[in-house]
Amino acid sequence: MRTMRSRVPRKLLWVVGAILLTLLLVGCGKDLPQNTFNPAGPTAQSEKDVLILPLIIAGIVFVGVEGGIVFLAIKFRHRRGKDQLPSQLHGNTRLEISWTIVPAVLLAVVMVPAISMIWHLADIPPNSMEITVQGYQWWWGFQYMDEDMKVDYGANGPITTADVLVIPAGQTINLSLRSEGGGARSTAGTPDHQVIHSFWAPRLFGKQDVMPGAAGEGNHIVFSANEPGTYYGQCAEFCGLQHALMKFRIVALDATDWAAWVQARKSPAPTPPPGSDAEKGMQVFFGQGPAGEGGGQCIACHAIGGAMLNNITAESTAAPNLTDFGNQTHLCFAGCDFETFVDGNANLPALRAWLENPDAVKLGAKMPDYNLSEQQIDYLMAYLYSLSN
Repeated sequence: MRTMRSRVPRKLLWVVGAILLTLLLVGCGKDLPQNTFNPAGPTAQSEKDVLILPLIIAGIVFVGVEGGIVFLAIKFRHRRGKDQLPSQLHGNTRLEISWTIVPAVLLAVVMVPAISMIWHLADIPPNSMEITVQGYQWWWGFQYMDEDMKVDYGANGPITTADVLVIPAGQTINLSLRSEGGGARSTAGTPDHQVIHSFWAPRLFGKQDVMPGAAGEGNHIVFSANEPGTYYGQCAEFCGLQHALMKFRIVALDATDWAAWVQARKSPAPTPPPGSDAEKGMQVFFGQGPAGEGGGQCIACHAIGGAMLNNITAESTAAPNLTDFGNQTHLCFAGCDFETFVDGNANLPALRAWLENPDAVKLGAKMPDYNLSEQQIDYLMAYLYSLSN
């Protein structure tokens, strides 16, 4: 029995050690998509530079303190036949003054560059592109607020996307952040279920809270991407059931691709050819026509820029804007839980699962199950993937 008791703590120690080693090795990966230590823009680079100094200081202090503890534990350990305690010392004025002054100096060394960086990142350059980030439950919306980023149809509102923020590489971006709740609004226009989010794309910028109402006014992020590419981000503040799956992507384009993308976004969504599956899918989306009978009305929550059927437009802002759903830059949907394309091809299985029963694949999703038939889902998928301006 005594042998069994001695083995249990040792096994537990090995298990805990293996877990800690695994976490350490995972954290040391260089090619991870959200690696803070692999910055891809000046904002992330400045944040990394400020972070390195306290990490070095903390590492030196840790080694010194823990090394001292181990040294003292070994030097003054209990030995058989030696019961006399080591000489007891009380008080050392010089030592106490030293370990009071040294931490204060180290704190100042860390604090000065950190505060300087905070002030620097708060500056908004006059030539920055203005984009509003909208945090919903549980997805992200983006509105391009510059005068030259308005669409050429309807009320000429701002270009609007969801889940994927597309930007020009090398351009300074100013993100204004606000929380929009669950998507629905009261008769007075107040959003429902407003909670705090946190917008975070580690390779481009650090975390910034997305606050409801007046509390969020002034919260912004200034950043840019050094090169074209895809950068991953997520909500970093617990905001409800699907917080862990409230993700987004940032796609940085070169000058040529950016100009083409903007021009395409300014144009209305393409109208499907008569008699095509995509046209029948449009009927399903609007809840009209033979194909749309017996289904729901996606236009109650979703917008598709410039789309119109029987003089009815799709302009709701309660759910993700689907204007460029089929475009290759729209890499993911439903809070970036699903890839829109796999190896360049439409990800039909994922979209079908989402349309069949949203709550089954994303617990707590605001999107209702309209009990669409298999045929209606086929039509609707054809329409969504035809939106590829």
